[in-house]
Amino acid sequence: MRVEIWSDIACPWCYVGKARFEKALDAFPHRDGIEVVHRSFELDPGRAKGDIQPVLAMLTRKYGMSEAQAQAGEENLGTQAAAEGLAYRTRDRDHGNTFDMHRLLHFAKEQGRQDELIGLLYRANFAEERTVFGDDERLVELAVAAGLDADAARTVLADPKAYADDVRADEREAAELGANGVPFFVLDRKYGVSGAQPAEVFTQALTQAWGERPPLRLIQQGSTDAEVCGPDGCAVPQQ
Repeated sequence: MRVEIWSDIACPWCYVGKARFEKALDAFPHRDGIEVVHRSFELDPGRAKGDIQPVLAMLTRKYGMSEAQAQAGEENLGTQAAAEGLAYRTRDRDHGNTFDMHRLLHFAKEQGRQDELIGLLYRANFAEERTVFGDDERLVELAVAAGLDADAARTVLADPKAYADDVRADEREAAELGANGVPFFVLDRKYGVSGAQPAEVFTQALTQAWGERPPLRLIQQGSTDAEVCGPDGCAVPQQ
């Protein structure tokens, strides 16, 4: 069964929601039968790559709140993150364009390293002092830490068209599915879960989606006793 997660590296609830989902997933009895795919969603798609500003300044301008209110929100997010075992810097973080990160995540998906990279990007953005915005070499370092080739990562970042169509396709699909915020989880293309829900909600969703998968229907054509291989070996036709 496939679980698709639409998210953005700049989204603190995506950071927290990923941890809560993984808590449920780790305890799920059919964990080995679940494929997780991360999809792209930009919270601030119109922001230029070089337009980087403090998070508090972004919050006060975008949502019309006071700096005190914005800081209180960051403190609350820090508490929520800590409850999930996540580090979170409540002060002096910055905000910027995440399009290149999403392009790099699509490259990482091809290499089978997507989950590793998104985890490192989240931690770098929310817990570490050095910025992830406007610094391609920082992204290359994180790509290498995720198991990707440095030169290949630089090539992707240097070409603004590389994987751009994949990012836009994800974003169009999110709109078609009715996702106007993230994180947004889609289970088996049948169920959607919006927001950083408690782990118990994800457990319930996984259980329900898994239980409602249609049983496999065998097509019986030709001989019903055609040769197969099993635990005891392979049947070999006798002359």
